[in-house]
Amino acid sequence: MRLITSLTLAGTLVLALPVLAEDRPDHFQGKPSETVEEALAVLNEHNPRLEVLLAKDTLTPQEVGDVHQLTYTLENALETIANEHERVAELLEEVHLASEANDADTVRRSGREYLERSQKLIP
Repeated sequence: MRLITSLTLAGTLVLALPVLAEDRPDHFQGKPSETVEEALAVLNEHNPRLEVLLAKDTLTPQEVGDVHQLTYTLENALETIANEHERVAELLEEVHLASEANDADTVRRSGREYLERSQKLIP
């Protein structure tokens, strides 16, 4: 059930990210997250920095700018995670359909890849 909820959230993020990016100046790149492991590390590193800034009673313009820059890196990490969630869901569907067709080779191959990739998404 937890994985299904995570996959639903990931699907929502994948659909929402392009909408969130519309009509915005794109002047920061943010740190890229090439892998799920990198993306999770970014969240673990940058979320506490954001939390410290948000805990302040008031934010200076510089601190608001810092938050703005942080969001680019966090968005990159979330996009990487959302893409991986999408791939994991595709693999699970392959396993499901192959099991209906009694295709043991695909069940085994896609099932192993599903397990390997989904394990990275479990905290």
